[in-house]
Amino acid sequence: MRKLALSDEILLKIDKPARYIGGEINSVMKEKEQVAIRFAMCFPDVYEIGMSHLGIQILYDMFNRFEDTWCERVYSPWMDLNEIMRREHIPLFALESQDPVKDFDFLGITLQYEMCYTNVLQVLDLSGIPLYAKDRTDKDPIVIGGGPCAYNPEPIAPFFDLFYIGEGETLYRNLLDLYLQYKNEKKSRDAFLEEAGKLPGIYAPGFYEAAYNEDGTLSDFYPTKPDMPKTILKELAVDLNEIPYPKKPVVPFIKVTQDRVVLELQRGCIRGCRFCQAGQLYRPVRERSLDFLKEYALSMIRSTGHEEISLSSLSSSDFSNLPELMDYLIEICHEEHVNISLPSLRIDAFSLDVMSKVQDVKKSSLTFAPEAGTQRMRNVINKGLTQEMILNGAKLAFEGGWQKVKLYFMLGLPTETEEDAKGIAVLCNEIAKLYYDTVPKEQRNGKVQITASTSFFIPKPFTPFQWAPMCTKEQFIHKAATVKAAVLEQLNKKSIKYNWHEADVSVLEGIFARGDRRVADVIALAYQKGCLFDAWGEYYKHDVWVDCFEECGLSMDFYTTRERSLDELFPWDFIDCGVTKVFLQREWERAIKEEVTPNCKAACQGCGAARFGTGICMVPRRDTV
Repeated sequence: MRKLALSDEILLKIDKPARYIGGEINSVMKEKEQVAIRFAMCFPDVYEIGMSHLGIQILYDMFNRFEDTWCERVYSPWMDLNEIMRREHIPLFALESQDPVKDFDFLGITLQYEMCYTNVLQVLDLSGIPLYAKDRTDKDPIVIGGGPCAYNPEPIAPFFDLFYIGEGETLYRNLLDLYLQYKNEKKSRDAFLEEAGKLPGIYAPGFYEAAYNEDGTLSDFYPTKPDMPKTILKELAVDLNEIPYPKKPVVPFIKVTQDRVVLELQRGCIRGCRFCQAGQLYRPVRERSLDFLKEYALSMIRSTGHEEISLSSLSSSDFSNLPELMDYLIEICHEEHVNISLPSLRIDAFSLDVMSKVQDVKKSSLTFAPEAGTQRMRNVINKGLTQEMILNGAKLAFEGGWQKVKLYFMLGLPTETEEDAKGIAVLCNEIAKLYYDTVPKEQRNGKVQITASTSFFIPKPFTPFQWAPMCTKEQFIHKAATVKAAVLEQLNKKSIKYNWHEADVSVLEGIFARGDRRVADVIALAYQKGCLFDAWGEYYKHDVWVDCFEECGLSMDFYTTRERSLDELFPWDFIDCGVTKVFLQREWERAIKEEVTPNCKAACQGCGAARFGTGICMVPRRDTV
C-alpha cells in the first residue's frame, strides 16, 4: 500500500491537502520495479493551475502508454507547504508514488508563462537538485523543459540540461530510447546530454555559448562542439489524428481553474495577429477530423464524470467542421447532462445561435477581444476586425438576449497614440449605446453591463513585434489612467466598468520574454531573496527584482524600452519555429504602415511553415508573395 509523503499532522495544517495526495480518478499507477524509466512531469505552479493544462494531460497519457515508462505528476507546493517542507527537510515528491523527485530519471518542466521562473527554481531546490545544470552529477535527474517559453530558453538555460522545442508527441520516444542505451552502458550524464543534443528538436544549452558587443547586444551564439547543430528546428505533429490524446484524463479531487473535459479542435491559427506568439509558433493550422473529435468527446465525458466540455483552439470559429461537431455535441451533451463551453469564438450569427443553445442566456456574459479601440490600431496589429463587424456582432448578441459583454484590449501597442487609448472608452460607449438602440425598453432586464479589461502589450519572440520597444511602468500606468478618464467622459459611463493589469509585472514579463542568458543569475538571486509565485499579485515583489537587476549589473530598460534594429541578433535566433525572420520583418514593416495582411485561408503569405507539408499550407490558394 502506498504511503503518503506528508503526515496526517501536516495535511491537517495546510490549505487544500488534496493537492498533494494523488490517487485521483484515471491517474496511472505502475509497479516501479517493472519500469525502466521514471519521468516526473511538472507544472511549476499550484495544483489547480497545473491540473487545468491540456499539454500535461496529453504527455502524461502518452508516456504512460509506454510499458517501460511511468510518468507521474508534480506541482509547486503552495506557500504554506513550501515553508513546512523547508523547515522539516521534506523532499518534493510526485503525486502517484509519493516518491522523491530526485529519485526519478527525468524531471520534465512545462514552461507556459514567464512568471513561473522562480517556481522552477523552487521545484529544483525542494527536490534537492542543484539549481545550475553544471553542478549536477550522474545521480541527479535529467531536467528538461518544454512549452512556449522554451522558444526563448536563454533566461533560464543554465538551470536546464535539455529543452524540447516544439510539440511533445513526436520525438520523446527517441530521447527515452537513447537514455536507456546510455543507462545500460553506464555512460556518463554529459555523454548522454551531448548525444541528446543532436536529436531533432532537442537543445542542450550546456554545449552553447554566447558572446556580446560592447553595447550589450548579442554578437554571436555558437555550439562549443563541432557536431552540435547550429539551428534547432521545432518538432511538429503532421497529423493530429495519429498522435496520442487522452480518452481518460485525470479527474482532480478539488475544483481546479478549468474543471472540465477539454477537446482540442485544431492547432495553429489563420489570423496572423502581429502581437500573438501562439499564432506563429503553432503554424501551420492543422485540424482534427470530425470522427476523431466525436469519439474522444464521448469517451472523455463518460470516463470523467465532468459536467462540462470545452472546445480548445486559438480560434474555434475557424474550425471547418464546427457546425457538424456542434450538432453532435448538443445532442450527446443533452443526453449526458453536460454543458458546452465555447471559448475563442468570433461574434457572428452562427456563433451566437450556437451559444444560445448551449448557455443560459440570462446568466452568461459574452466575451469578445477587439484588442484595440480604434480601426487604425486594429490595422497595425492585423486583428482583422472592423468597427462595423464589432458593432454588428454586439447588435446580434443584444437581439439574442445578452446584456453583459466583456471586452479585452491591449495598451502600449506599437505606434499607439493617446487617441487610440481613448478609443477603447469610445468603443465601449458605442456598444452600450447600441444596446439601448436595439432592445426595446419593455424587454430590458436592467441596464447593459460592459466590462472592459486592458492588459499591457509585451513584445514576444517570433512575432512581428519582436523588434518593438515596450513601455515603462509609468507609461503603462499613464495609459490606463487615460482610458479610465475617457470612460468617465462617456454618456453611458455607468454601464462601463474598466479594469487593468499590473504594470510592474508586465515589465518583468517583458524582460524574461526577450532576455538572454545573463538574466539567469538575476532569477537565481531573486529566488534566494524570497521571490516565488510571481504570477500571483499578492506575492510579487517588484522592489526585490529591481534590486537584483542592479546587483547583477543589468539594465531592465535594455531588455524592454529600446527598439531593436532589423539586423540585431536575438537570443532565440538559433531556434527555427518554422516562420522565417524575413516574413516577421515584412509584417513588422507592414504594421508600421498600418497595412492589413489577409489570413491564411484567404491567401498564403509565404511565412515558411509550408516546409512541414501539412495542414492549411497544402490547400491551394492565391499567393500574395
